[in-house]
Amino acid sequence: MSLLQISEPGQSPMPHARKLGIGIDLGTTHSLVAAMRDEKPETLPDANGSHLLPSAVRYLPDGAPLVGAAVLADAALDPLNSLTSIKRLMGRGVADLEAQKALPAYEFSAGSGGMVLLHTAAGKRSPVEVSAEILRELAKRAVEQAGAMPDGVVVTVPAYFDDAQRQATRDAVRLAGLPLLRLLNEPTAAALAYGLDSGAEGLIAVYDLGGGTFDISVLQLTRGVFEVLATGGDSALGGDDMDQAIVAWFLQQSGQTSLLDPAARRRLLDAARTAKQQLSTQDSARIEVDCGDRQLVAELSRAVFEELIAPLVARTLRSCQRALRDAGARPQEVDTVVLVGGATRVPAVQAAVADFFGKPPLADLDPDRVVALGAAIQADVLVGNRRADDTLLLDVIPLALGLETMGGLMEKIVPRNTTLPVTRAQDFTTYKDGQTAMSIHVLQGERELATECRSLAHFELRGIPPMVAGAARIRVTFQVDADGLLEVSAREQTQGVAAEIQVKPSYGLDEKQIADMLQESMAHAAEDVEQRALREQQVEADQLLESLAAALAADGERLLDDAERAALEAEMDQLRQLRGGADRDALSVAAKRVGEASGTFAQRRMDDSIRRALAGRNIGEVEN
Repeated sequence: MSLLQISEPGQSPMPHARKLGIGIDLGTTHSLVAAMRDEKPETLPDANGSHLLPSAVRYLPDGAPLVGAAVLADAALDPLNSLTSIKRLMGRGVADLEAQKALPAYEFSAGSGGMVLLHTAAGKRSPVEVSAEILRELAKRAVEQAGAMPDGVVVTVPAYFDDAQRQATRDAVRLAGLPLLRLLNEPTAAALAYGLDSGAEGLIAVYDLGGGTFDISVLQLTRGVFEVLATGGDSALGGDDMDQAIVAWFLQQSGQTSLLDPAARRRLLDAARTAKQQLSTQDSARIEVDCGDRQLVAELSRAVFEELIAPLVARTLRSCQRALRDAGARPQEVDTVVLVGGATRVPAVQAAVADFFGKPPLADLDPDRVVALGAAIQADVLVGNRRADDTLLLDVIPLALGLETMGGLMEKIVPRNTTLPVTRAQDFTTYKDGQTAMSIHVLQGERELATECRSLAHFELRGIPPMVAGAARIRVTFQVDADGLLEVSAREQTQGVAAEIQVKPSYGLDEKQIADMLQESMAHAAEDVEQRALREQQVEADQLLESLAAALAADGERLLDDAERAALEAEMDQLRQLRGGADRDALSVAAKRVGEASGTFAQRRMDDSIRRALAGRNIGEVEN
């Protein structure tokens, strides 16, 4: 089937004027590619008519790797080289997987920066390289049907993918040799497809439960404007976890602690996935697994299955509650609920969503295809085939971005749920006299203390003109593009010296950590406010003590007698002792006492400075 564009006589576009933009849904379990055909988005099938491409890659000792359904057919025969659910490893380090007890069932080691490297018959391969193979296979469909390489590609990612996971996805697209237009959040792509197809307006909740990730986005749709009000989710939660729950139940029922044979483990996982699909339409499913020396059999009822996955479904609803709270809305105020992702076919999921929002969810479009359809619509806009103002997508950033300031505080510059793209700037200053350099620590998180937030990057601004503390003006600018990727720059305003960094965080921050950050920020809100106030008081005390110490060293002997100096230093010693404690009120009182004790000294220094400035001058010179 060719991608044909049919126009009225005399109104056909100029030859080659229409460009090919494609949308790709790079999924955990399945992936799809879509393009515009006759002004409507359609997913593109392979030569056998299949639209879904299994996200599976098998590496062979010689020749090109296999991609798709052919891999699944023989996965049990070669389990260590048949890689699936690779999306869960994107942007993750070995240390992170070990901490989460989510190690892949393959041979692997840590590569550069801690990235997971999977050992295959063709050598070590990173998740980025594996994903690139899937992307190449999808792009091949477009080439076969359009006769040319795409002019631009929009690739979707979970809304809660962090910077490392987005960067890994972007790297995979480039490695596949595709011209990336942008990364698009999956729920936004789904809303785009639904909004244009059904003309929906109002408050929309997009519930996206795929094979390996969960997203919830709350959007306001108004006349083609898709504004994301809030987003939430968990990039370590999806249909794969339902399969693992069935596997654990099956092993318990069979009296097995584990299946050490990788081939048997693969067969059991495939059987569990099949049983899950059957239970969407049947009351029970039979699971049989050949373990070589024995045959294991168990009957799984829908009631037991729903009991097994109940904690997983509950986790999704907690994320929904948080996202609605951030959007300032209640479940009953949502006009439309959209289901996205293959795991939403599970009846228990549909029932839980309907009960939570108080209305049946919308399922007009195939939940497996809707994300790719929305990506194709956006790709068609970005390659220039339709006016960019036909649709406006306003995504948001999931967690606040900021800097560490004196006292180990997190100064938020870009709050969470800020619309993307965004540029925010804030002025900072020096802490010490004569300071000529500043270390800038970029953070992500919701807590008040830097130690409780995620470190993204460090860089230094050098060449600051030496001035007294507080005189320099350093403007730090955060720029987050439409893909959610960050650049930070710093510029000293008087001399123009500058430094910048494109933040490429180490592979590691996952959605559970993001969700935990949000939970901790709410649970520790009062404690954080108190800690911040204490740190600010401590910084104020440090500045007061440092400036007084410098003043005493310069003028103490000339302007104070021994008794006055002893009294002032006694108050300063008391402030130093309290500075290391946790009593903010006592620290505030001590700082006030030091300020009062130093008042006479400060007045004498000012008088002395004026006297010396006027020495030897007549009144006319001073007036001039």
